[in-house]
Formats: sequence, structure tokens, C-alpha cells
Amino acid sequence: MPELTKVFKRLEKKYIITHEQYQLLVEALEGHIVPDAFGESTINNIYFDTPDYRLIRASIEKPTVYKEKLRIRSYGVPTPESKVFVELKKKYKGIVYKRRVDMTYEEAIRYLYRHEAPPSPSQVTAEINSFLAFYRKLRPAVSLFYDRTAYYSKDDPELRLTFDTNIRYRNTQLDLSRGDYGTVIMDRSTYILEIKCVDAMPLWLTRELDRLKIYPSSYSKYGTAYKHMLSESVVKISV
Repeated sequence: MPELTKVFKRLEKKYIITHEQYQLLVEALEGHIVPDAFGESTINNIYFDTPDYRLIRASIEKPTVYKEKLRIRSYGVPTPESKVFVELKKKYKGIVYKRRVDMTYEEAIRYLYRHEAPPSPSQVTAEINSFLAFYRKLRPAVSLFYDRTAYYSKDDPELRLTFDTNIRYRNTQLDLSRGDYGTVIMDRSTYILEIKCVDAMPLWLTRELDRLKIYPSSYSKYGTAYKHMLSESVVKISV
């Protein structure tokens, strides 16, 4: 598996599938895909937003051609010394542009919570700094967690398939070191399949998706958590 990249530009498609479709697809693709460096893991995220949830409200408005998010991501529950990723993700007309920089969890907290300088300034942190300056009131808004199984293509390491399930969130105690508990908004009977590639998907993959009646679907984990908070009257927005 190639070294993790800090800058991405790629196509990403999402599909909502059943547990049975997940099992059948992985079985059908045996010989084409292998587990990636993280294999099976729990993804832990903190999403940042304005007090009026400007970023996620803009993201879930229909139609929209431009979306952007800022988050801290860890693989598993981090300690202060654990490596995490600070990610700036933008999507324009279906193309995803992601900037990512790694640092310890403690450094990420100092950087994004306390607005201290990043430990290793770079072009990526310069872009994140510009984002923070534009949205001056950004603060941690929600923690999202899900269990992920990830694969990449034997023939094209840039082609990745991730299966996420058991999606949960919390909007209190926004510290990943406290654990990956939260309100479940998608249980283990359903998966979010994401296919990520630089070019068009190969025929062997599109053929199996069609055979199993797996079709693209719009889904936002943060957006779903936000809507759940609204329905539970956890947040009240005045716009």
C-alpha cells in the first residue's frame, strides 16, 4: 500500500447498501481488491462549524455545487501522543479536493481549539489557516464515529472502497480521547459504501454493482447527525 498522501483530487461516489449486499460484493470482488493499511478500524472525527452551523447547512442545501468541511480524524480512540489528521475537504461539481496534515492529537487540539500555531507549517496548514480566518467563529460542533472496512484495488492503489457502518455521533464532550460512544444513526444492518478513484471505475467493478443492484445515493454522515439534532431539539438555529 502506498504512503498516505496529503493532497487528494478524486471522484467519490456513495451507496447505501444492506449487510447482504456488502457480503456479496466483497465476495464477488475477491481477486480484485485487498485490505488497505488500516483494514478494519473505527474512524473518529470531530467536525468544526460556526455557531449557526453554516457549513453543514450549506452542504445539505439542494442543489449545491460547492461543499467544504474541516475535521480532526483519528483511527481508534487517541491519546495525546497519537497521530491524527487535520483535514480540509472541499467538493466542487462532484470532484473532491482534500488537504490533510498529520500531527499528534494534543497538537491538533492546541491548533484548532486554542488557535496556536501548527507544529509544522506547510502549504496545507496555510490553506487551513485561510479557512479558519474566513470562518472566524469555527468551533468543534459534533463528534462522529463509525466502523470501517477498507480495501484498495490490486491493479490501481488509487481506487479505494470503504464500507462504513454503526454510525454514531455526540455533540457534547467533544474530545475524541473520551471514547467512541454516541447516538446511533445507522446500525450494523446498513453500510455506506464509498468508491474513491482518480479516473473512471473499472468494468469489473461497475458490472458487480449493477448485478447486485447497488446504485449511487446521496448521504452525509455529518448532515444526518445535524438533522437528528434538529429533530431532537438539541440545536436551535436562527437564520
